[in-house]
Amino acid sequence: MSDEPVELNAAELRQKLNLETGQLAWSEVQRHFARGVVVVVGPQLDLIDVAAAFAEDDRRRIEQWIQQEQLVRAHDEHALKWTEQEPDFWSVVVAPWVIVQEITPH
Repeated sequence: MSDEPVELNAAELRQKLNLETGQLAWSEVQRHFARGVVVVVGPQLDLIDVAAAFAEDDRRRIEQWIQQEQLVRAHDEHALKWTEQEPDFWSVVVAPWVIVQEITPH
């Protein structure tokens, strides 16, 4: 067995990230927020698309989402709102980032 990282094609990467996605409560996200590693995905984006862009270091797409205010690093206003509302999130880790998307009730 080799210590070399295994290269995944785009479909394999998306599948891997999808399998690693989970639901977290704010109380579980809070400790990651305290470390400054939470990235918030807007409702118009697909969480797996964003995670794949981070995993592939696709800076062009990430910067585009940031400029369009669809992707932002979590800040104090998020934490205050989340503490009041205690939402649940879909989340996935692409180290060092914890990428979250608030689950909106239907």
